[in-house]
Parts: sequence; C-alpha cells; structure tokens
Amino acid sequence: MTRRERLRRCFAYEDLDRPAVYSRTGFPADDPTYDRLRALLREKTELMGGWSSQAVQPPHPTETHTEPHTDDWDRRLTTLRTPSGDLTSTYLVSRKGQPGLHETFLIDGPEDAERYLSLPVPPVGGDVSAFFAAEAEMGDAGITQVHLGFNPAGFVAETCGSETFAILSISHRYLLHALCQRYMEALLARVDFLVAQGVGPHFSMLGEEYLVPPLHGRDDFYDFNVRYDKPIIARIHEAGGRIHIHSHGSVRTVFDGFLEMGADVLHPIEPPPLGDITAAQAKDLARGHLCLDGNLQIHRMYEATPDQIRTEVDALIADAFDDGRGLIVSPSASPYIRGEGEHCYPAYEAMVETVLACSR
Repeated sequence: MTRRERLRRCFAYEDLDRPAVYSRTGFPADDPTYDRLRALLREKTELMGGWSSQAVQPPHPTETHTEPHTDDWDRRLTTLRTPSGDLTSTYLVSRKGQPGLHETFLIDGPEDAERYLSLPVPPVGGDVSAFFAAEAEMGDAGITQVHLGFNPAGFVAETCGSETFAILSISHRYLLHALCQRYMEALLARVDFLVAQGVGPHFSMLGEEYLVPPLHGRDDFYDFNVRYDKPIIARIHEAGGRIHIHSHGSVRTVFDGFLEMGADVLHPIEPPPLGDITAAQAKDLARGHLCLDGNLQIHRMYEATPDQIRTEVDALIADAFDDGRGLIVSPSASPYIRGEGEHCYPAYEAMVETVLACSR
C-alpha cells in the first residue's frame, strides 16, 4: 500500500495495513538543527502537503506599517478600509524569533462588526494550476490538502479576538451570526469554484477550537461551529471530497458535533491535562465514522525517552486501531523549540519506527 493510498483510506475510514504516521511541519524558521528530522519525515512518514485556496479568493487588501515598541518587540499596525469606516488591529512581532502576539483586533465591538459587514464578499476566481503541480510533486508519498483556512466561527473569532467574541455572543449575538453567515457564503463559493476546476478531493479547515470548552459551551459549539460548518462540509462530500479538521482543546463534550458537521479526520485528540479525552474514549465515539489524527502531546517529543514514546505509541495503537481503521499517529503540533531539533529527533524516530513495525 502506498503512503498516498494509506491516507486516502484513513480519510475514508477504510481498512488499513497499519496506521498512518505523520507530523505537522511548521518548523522554526532557518533552524538547521531540524534538518535530520525533516529528512526522516520526508522519507518514512505519510505526507500531508498543503495548498492554500486563498489564492482564488484573496481577502480584502489592508495597509500595514511597523513601529518600534520595546527592546524585544515591534508593533505591526494593520488598517482595513471599509465603506463604513476604517478598522485597525495591532500585533506584536518578536525581534528574537519568538512567536508573535495579538494585541488588538479589527473588530472590538458592535460598531466595528457593522463596519466589517459593509464590505462586499470577496470574489472567487483565478489560476489553480499550482495545486495540480503540488499533487504531481507529491506523487505516492502522500496527499495535498486544499487548505480552506479558518471555518466561519474561527475566522470571526480571529477577527475580533476570543474575549470580544464571547462578549458579543451575549450582547449582540445576531452580529456574530451575520459575520459567520457572510463567511460561510464566501467559503461555499470558493468550494464550488474549486470543485468545478477539479481541485481536491482532500480538504482541511481549522478554527473550531475557538468555540470549545471552557470559553464556550456545547450550545455555542453547535450554534456557531456545527451550524455554519455543516453546509460547507456537505458541499465537499457531495463532490466526493473529504475534510480534515484541526481543533485543539477539550472536545469530549462536543465530539458528537464534529460527527454531525461531517468531519472525516480530527486532529489532535488531546488527553488530560491539555485536553479532556483519551484515545480509547475518542475511538468509541468516532468508530466507523471519523479518523483520529493524534494523540501524542508535542511536549513529550522533547521530554520523553525513545522507549517511553514507543510505549505511548503502542498504547495508542491498542486503544484506537483495534478495528484496523481510522488512525493517524502524530504529535499534537509541529516541532517548535528553536535549536532543539537534534534533541527531539530520537523521540520522533521512535514514533515513526514503532508505527512502521505495526502490521496486520
């Protein structure tokens, strides 16, 4: 079975000869300590490459400039001009290669939401040849996922920040629904265009994690995630496609919502203390419907010994692969600690080799 076929079967919940094994690859930039790990993943794991579909539906143009903030940070200001007035956000950019930090958001209240809604929905069109080039380059090593980016609720939460989203969900819920509806319609138009061009069949989306406990409860998850994701996923399924959903957090109490919206693969399935669901619990809920992608916590790849990783992978396979279907063994995030590529390499090697040794 080729690596590509194995992933296709994972997405379709079909019989496998062994679990797939994978890692996200958002490595620290310009860090050669990860070169050996990159080679290991490229040569021995199932690859899930990506092509951004934003190329056919670019967002509204913004204006940015950067100014000094502190010895460690610069501040990047972004302005979005709308028919009803300007919206501005600020973001702190590290001078030392560390992750950035949102400071303020484009939507900071109901008036800003109204301004954003005055924008027209971005049109769809353009050249998709880069997708087919990526697929050809990938070959039998894996698949090329069509990245849709944020789901409607995730996009809105990113635009206004989690705190403002939570407040508006109480004070001006109708505005959040209007924003989600607007973005859902944009994504539906994008999917229709992509499908008509023969792009697919593997899609991906993220952002559902903004509406999981403890910040939001089950009702909000259904009202904002399931309500607006389900039509998008249905459109993909109607075209014969499949979709991968990335959502951190405590998903146990809303797991049935992922099933109802139609998710085909869910990553990363986090156990306590960072999440609230074990692999065995997730398998019981997902069985026959949804492929699990996880559930090794990323910090374990830097802290655990190779033998400990082998034990954790064996336990994961025992808990989530008893039916010979629906499991992609992977860490919960990309390798992320600058300069520590060689330190985590033995753990990744142990993960990969343990999966490769598993056969039915």
